[in-house]
Parts: sequence; C-alpha cells; structure tokens
Amino acid sequence: MVGGGNEFRFFLSCDISLPLAFRVLHAEHILLTQQKAPELFVECKLYIDGILFGLPVKTRLEPSGPMYCWNELITLSTKYRDLTSLSQLAFTVWDVSSGEEPEIVGGATIFLFNSKRQLKTGRQKLRLWPKKEADGGVPTTTPGKESGANFYIPAPVSLSNELVTVWDPELGRTNPSEHKQLKLARSLTRGIVDRDLKPSSNERKLLQTIIKLPPTRTLEVDEKQLVWKFRFSLMSEKKALTKFVRSVDWSDNQEAKQAVELIGKWEMIDVADALELLSPDFESDEVRGYAVSVLERADDEELQCYLLQLVQALRFERSDKSCLALFLVNRALSNIEIASFLRWYILVELHSPAYARRYYGTYDMLENSMMKLVGREDGDEDGFRLWQSLTRQTDLTAQLCSIMKDVRNVRGSAEKKIEKLRQLLSGVFSELTNFDEPIRSPLAPTLLTGVVPQESSIFKSALNPLRLTFKTANGGTYKIIYKKGDDLRQDQLVIQTVSLMDRLLKLENLDLHLTPYRVLATGQDEGMLEFIPSSSLAQILSEHRSITSYLQKFHPDEDGPFGITAQCLETFIKSCAGYSVITYILGVGDRHLDNLLLTDDGRLFHVDFAFILGRDPKPFPPPMKLCKEMVEAMGGAESQYYTRFKSYCCEAYNILRKSSSLILNLFKLMERSGIPDISADESGGLKLQEKFRLDLDDEEAIHFFQDLINESVSALFPQMVETIHRWAQYWR
Repeated sequence: MVGGGNEFRFFLSCDISLPLAFRVLHAEHILLTQQKAPELFVECKLYIDGILFGLPVKTRLEPSGPMYCWNELITLSTKYRDLTSLSQLAFTVWDVSSGEEPEIVGGATIFLFNSKRQLKTGRQKLRLWPKKEADGGVPTTTPGKESGANFYIPAPVSLSNELVTVWDPELGRTNPSEHKQLKLARSLTRGIVDRDLKPSSNERKLLQTIIKLPPTRTLEVDEKQLVWKFRFSLMSEKKALTKFVRSVDWSDNQEAKQAVELIGKWEMIDVADALELLSPDFESDEVRGYAVSVLERADDEELQCYLLQLVQALRFERSDKSCLALFLVNRALSNIEIASFLRWYILVELHSPAYARRYYGTYDMLENSMMKLVGREDGDEDGFRLWQSLTRQTDLTAQLCSIMKDVRNVRGSAEKKIEKLRQLLSGVFSELTNFDEPIRSPLAPTLLTGVVPQESSIFKSALNPLRLTFKTANGGTYKIIYKKGDDLRQDQLVIQTVSLMDRLLKLENLDLHLTPYRVLATGQDEGMLEFIPSSSLAQILSEHRSITSYLQKFHPDEDGPFGITAQCLETFIKSCAGYSVITYILGVGDRHLDNLLLTDDGRLFHVDFAFILGRDPKPFPPPMKLCKEMVEAMGGAESQYYTRFKSYCCEAYNILRKSSSLILNLFKLMERSGIPDISADESGGLKLQEKFRLDLDDEEAIHFFQDLINESVSALFPQMVETIHRWAQYWR
C-alpha cells in the first residue's frame, strides 16, 4: 500500500512478479547444554496452504554468541504472485558443532499475511519452540506469534475457560454460485457460438503463458475457462492439448463428449505430452486410449526409454485389459529385448499388495500371447522357446542368490570368500560354467553361454556383491554384478534417466561421453548391474596422486595438454560436464571419491544413487558435485580447458531444459512406485522442476549455471571461508 496525501494505492500480490525476499537478522537468549561452542545456521522453508513449496534455503554458519547475528538476505525462487493468504515461512535453527548430524535448536513459523490479508512488513520477532523443527501445517504446531493480528488462523471461541476451534463446514467445497456461473458460461459457449472466436492480443499472450506452464502446475479456474473458451482456435497447437484436457469438467457428460470429439481432431501431440495423459491426473479411458495411440508412433529404441514408467502407469488404468496393457504386450511380441525388460518390470511389481492382481493379469497376458507365437521360415524361434529363454533368466538369478548365501556364510577374509565362490562355480553349481542352451542376459540382448569361475570375484563390502564374468555366444565376455539385500529400483531409475538424457543430448549433436551402464532390479531387494572396468577416484589418487598422472599412464602424449592426448582430455572434460549437469538436475547426494569412477580412456561417471532429489546425509552439500581433483585435471579454474568445461555444462543444461516436460512426466509416473526418494516426498516433482529454472530464458540460464559452477568451485580452494569452507568439507 502506498499513500500520498489522501490517496492510497494497493498492490495485489498476484500482480507482483518479484521473488519473495526477506532478511534473517539475529537470534538471542538461546540456551544450549553442550560444552562445545555452538555453530548455528537457520533453515528457511516456504509453505503454501500447509504444503512445502520449493527447496529449503540455509543461512551461513554463525559461531558467535550469546547473540547470533546473520543479517542475511534470503531470496527464494517463488514469486509473490504464487503466494496465498495461508503462506508461511518456517524457520528452524540448527547446531552443527557436534561434528555429526545437525541438532535441532528450535523452530518457529509465521504467516506472511495478517488477518486482513495484508503482507506483513518490518521486523518480526518470533519465539522458538525448543527442540522442535518448524511446522508449516495449518494450523501450525510451532507458531512464532501466538496472539494478535500476526497470528492468522481461524479464531477460537472461549467457552468455560476452554478453547474450542470452530471450523467452517463449507471450507474447501465448491461455491454453488461460482459453479453455476461457470456452467452457464460453458453452456453458452458449448455450441457453435465460439467456433469462430479468436483471442485478443492480451488473451493470446495469456494463452501462450498457460500453454508453456510445466505439467506439475495446476490450472486456476480462470485459466481453465480461458482455454475452454478458445478451444477451437487452439486445435492447431499441439502443446495446448494437455491444458485443454485439464480444463474439461469430466463429470459433465455433455462436456466430456464434446472434449473427446475435439481431441480426435486436435493436432497430433508429441510422445512427451502423451506420457502426461497417462498420469493419475487423467482417468478418462478415451483420453488414456488417445495417449496410447500416440505412443504407437514411437520406435522400439524410444519406447525402451519410457518402458519402466509405462509399466507403472498400468496402476492408473481402470481395467486390467486396458489399451496400455495390450499395447505393451503387442510391442513385446515383436522385440525380445522389450519382452525381457517388460517381464522383469512386471515381476518386481507382483510384490505390491494393492496392484498385484493387475500385474499378475498383465504377466499372464504376456505369457499367453508369446506362447501363441509361431516361428517363421526365416528361422525365428517359436513362442514357447522364446518364453522359455526368458524364464531361464529367473532360474539363473535364483542360483546366484543361493551362491551368494553360501559365500556370505564363509567367515574370514575376502580372499576366502572369493575362493569359496570359485569352488561353488566349479563344483556344486558347475552347470553354470556351460549352459545347455545360451541364456539371454537380463541386462542386454547378449547371449550368455556360461560363467568363468577363475575370472569371477566379490566386492569387499557388507553385502558382498558378486562380480561374475560370463562367456558370450560370439566368443567374448560380459561382466555382471549381482546384488542381494539392496533395493536397486532407485539406481535403475536414475540410470534410465541418465540414458535418456544422453539420448536427448546426442539428438542435439552433443556427445558428452556418458556411461549409462545397465541396471535391472530383479526384485525389491536384489538385482544386476553391468560392470564397467574402471577405478574410483579414491583409488586413483591413492596410487597415482592425481587424475592427470593416471591418464598419462594410459594416454601419454608429450605434445598434448598436460602430457595427455587431446582426445583423452576432451573425453574427461565432456564427461565431467555431463555428470555435473545431470547430478545437479536430479539432486544426487552422498557424493564422495569412492562413487566417482574413471575409465582408462578418460570417461568419468557416477555410481550408487541412494540419495536423490536433494536428499543428502551430509550437511551443506554444494550445489554442483565437483571435487578439487577434477578441476585440477582440467588445468585449474583459470585454464582454457576449464572454460570449455563450463561451456559444455551450459550447453547441456539448456538442451535438457527443452525436454523438462518429458523428464517431469516420467518422474510423475513413478510417484506411487514405492521407490524411497520418489514416494517419500510429495514435493519431489516440484524439486525437480525448480532445477530446470523454467522462469529463465536461455541466456539467463547460462548466467545462472555459470554462477552455480563458480560458487561450487570457489568452495574447493583455500581463500574462501564460512559456508564455502563447509562445502569443501563435503568431499573429505
């Protein structure tokens, strides 16, 4: 509100496109019991209507006392226009002086708007609730202010000295008057009246803004009304279809009937948008059937990129024999590799109590359809033999599970366990050394003929994964890691996403030498991984002292940069750039020198993805997962090669931003999969969306990403202190 003389001017928050900003000043009168000098930081979260919105932001560490003074400006990515009257800031003070997990000092929550729905301004003094993390629910359990206009919840009524909260029973229900008005407006425009309607220039701008909204964004009533009003003029814009479908009142039979007719005449949409229509947001069989018809245009290579999610989408179908189930089975009949992966993806879901019947039905459909296949004259196998070749994969994994149990029971050193493994493969399980018939690898189309006992080993870890070398039908070898006791579904999802991103980058002629090794969960606590010959950075630095020395050993060139061939260094720089961007977008956590691997031709890649979407067991993770040794191998932060690295990062980031809807839709389909970091956090899709910074154009995105890299790399060198020092500690 601005006043001048007797005039006052109000601004509506919905008209303000500026990012939400506030300043964290200081904390006082904090009582701590431990002997060590406390080191405090404040974690700030935004809640809208009781739901976490966006990513938490942390202040720097403040070690002094008794008054802890930050005086730090916090700017969130959320705009004022996105706020509702029930928007809250939740502040939690943490102490990291123990050197272990951060300890909660206390938390407090404050509404951004007062009871008159005016934005609060000026200093706000909040009371901390000891040992409680700030709660953003409505009503909150950690109010920073418990009375007055600053505490905005439904007012309690005092009766006999007791507090009774009286809630409006109509809260959250449809307003009958508004609903009637909406229906009248739509009934008037349902016929031929608006077939020739053309939007004005302002309406066209609004429509384009709506069309460009990410799939995670819920449309407002007025936005739906605008799309419906101009539905006929939008039919030539394929990107507008999903917004139109979201604008339809599917409970209204007449409206739904007209919508289905229009969908059939609409400009054909892309596969990425078809995936959105298979999410749980859409229940109409006609809409889901249309989405499947679009998927039929995808070739086998593209289909395999989405197969994992399409199996998850079966959960959202209304029938066991849906169009989607029939489509997947039919495509499997013409491609044995699709059939193999489809069978495994379904098998893993048979353990789901809520959806077991659905997946058993699809499994039976796949088996029966394949068994009916008749071999052709060109030598193709008949259906029975094809199905048998797939079920033998299950027999193989069962035998490997038995071997692993026997190996784990061996007491003593890893060498004794390896000796036991080789004894078992040469003795009790000797049939595994030469299969009666070749077995298709569960991971790849490769045909396996038997295990090589003397080239098989185990990894020195608690679960003792097996590293098995198989002979192949073409005379080569194929190495597989078998794990039992570990849920590989999250790793499988991440690697599938890496593989998809690799494909998207290559389609734009950018090959960053990524290594999307294959991962397959064969159960909820077991699976296989493709073994890539490589060494961890921890091992390389221990044996060679630097990455440069390691690469010099395999690709020396006296005239090349740093004594390495130019091609090898280029491969290293590109792979570092690719994984820096991908791990940033996916919010991969728990990075250390043991899960960063390097091949002898210079390809760097990441393994072990137990923490994604911003989760990290370590405090103060840097925004970009770059270690000092990687930068040094490029010649340092001032070299031309480091500049090239940043250029590749920015180019890759903008390419992947163009496909943000595809990636967001794929993760949306995984929400009910039971995968830990996907299912546990309802805001996962929002966290992923924020990483794409869809509010920026390409040039702004380049500046943003360069700043991210500069901040993270500055943390690795000694002239920086405070938070940056903490980021550097992350790698130790």
